[in-house]
Amino acid sequence: MGVDGGAGLDGFAKRVLSLSGREKTVHVAGSGPAVVVMPEMPGISPDVVRFAGWVRDAGFTVYVPSLFGVDGAYPTVELAEPILKRACVSEEFRAFAGGGTSPVAVWLRALARTAHDECGGPGVGAVGMCFTGNFALSMTLEPAVIAPVLGQPSLPLDDPAALELSPDDEAAVRERFERDGLTALGLRFDTDRWCTGRRFAAYAQLLGDRFDGRVLPGEYANPEPPPFFRDVVQTPHSVLTAHLVDEEGHPTVQARDDVLAFLRARLLPDHTTASRPEAT
Repeated sequence: MGVDGGAGLDGFAKRVLSLSGREKTVHVAGSGPAVVVMPEMPGISPDVVRFAGWVRDAGFTVYVPSLFGVDGAYPTVELAEPILKRACVSEEFRAFAGGGTSPVAVWLRALARTAHDECGGPGVGAVGMCFTGNFALSMTLEPAVIAPVLGQPSLPLDDPAALELSPDDEAAVRERFERDGLTALGLRFDTDRWCTGRRFAAYAQLLGDRFDGRVLPGEYANPEPPPFFRDVVQTPHSVLTAHLVDEEGHPTVQARDDVLAFLRARLLPDHTTASRPEAT
């Protein structure tokens, strides 16, 4: 579903991977254990690329799959609204309650498996955001995925207390976390209307204390995000991207650093003191 716009992806190698019967573009950069960074709606924006760059610089090979939108483009209202509408009716996504796990999760698990084969290490990290937030959890049904990060998971759109998982997958995820001692890190703003406290409560009910939900005050969100987030999202939402304030010591930068520390602790256990990225 993604389109390659080319802008803002310098330093990333463009690859086309055919996995689980579907072909998708993936942008890859860095070295070290693999981390799959999934785009938020409406696509791989420069803010998503910036975050992927921080993950790369922390010592990882970053895989950014193109799932929707125009790769490298800033999210304008005119660009984003038709992308959102198409994604909501796409056979790959289950945007509404009752749909169960999105089929694209199968492809993403195959990507994680491929990335682990290519990069080695103890396992793979998965960072989802917004529309893809819950995919980091459903990806843990692939044994290689050991470090899931759920950034403001927003699906299903019509039920703030539901999880975008089938009952069978819920049971399988719970069993995997208990069996292998996994922990999921979650992030949201307290005033986010797309990912509310009811969503985090549902994750806590599923995973117990294996869900580490971090909640930031909405007042810390970037007050001047790109137009799509200002005019359509209309609420503090994207902790690691559009609403991050890239200033040293800022709470959203600390949240980013917490994510990087989470990934290092699980994927680079012998290098947990690696340097943090500089604010720009």
